[in-house]
Amino acid sequence: MQKIMIKGTRDGLTLRLDDQCGFDELLQELEEKLSMNGVDEDEPMIRVSVQLGKRFVTEEQKDQISDVIRDKQKLVVERIESEVITKQEALEWKEHTQLTPIVRTIRSGQVVHVKGDLLLIGDVNPGGQVTATGNIFVLGKLRGIAHSGVDGAADTVIAASYMQPNQLRISDQVSRSPDYESEGVYMECGYIDENEGKIRMDTIQQVMKKRPDLVSLERRMLNG
Repeated sequence: MQKIMIKGTRDGLTLRLDDQCGFDELLQELEEKLSMNGVDEDEPMIRVSVQLGKRFVTEEQKDQISDVIRDKQKLVVERIESEVITKQEALEWKEHTQLTPIVRTIRSGQVVHVKGDLLLIGDVNPGGQVTATGNIFVLGKLRGIAHSGVDGAADTVIAASYMQPNQLRISDQVSRSPDYESEGVYMECGYIDENEGKIRMDTIQQVMKKRPDLVSLERRMLNG
């Protein structure tokens, strides 16, 4: 069974490394394989993507793989990918994808921040602020400030039973619609329109068509 599969793409080379054999054995075959194929001196630099499958490697082992590849002229390691993540990475992923329910009124001067999605059952009064790395859902009146995707997630949304905010922010986009200076609207959702590059408002039903990944909220509510 081949331990190294080399596939040429228009972006360069993809190396698929066997995830069952010993690491030292893998390195040896990698060096032999690259030596056999050889690289023409007249060719431009070739980018290499390494796929490790279900093999976990340390940073030191990643460096060893990169060193073997870089020893061959004209080869540049662009990325090394593994399907396995560390426990810390798993905990961080869980933290940023979880749903946090809060039952309270956010009053003027108060700030609530969560990692992941926020489900607020209550009002956000003028001067109050809610922020989240994920989506924000307010089962109540949103009349203060809401900021979703604070770490840069532009595909997040802000939805409220009654929308009359002082300000909406999604990722680095800011919206302060004149429509909200007088009367608010019921069951509206703010999202970033990719074509216009700014925050737009629409019904939750219409936004769900543009953000089908929102169905993961239902799974998180059911599974905890």
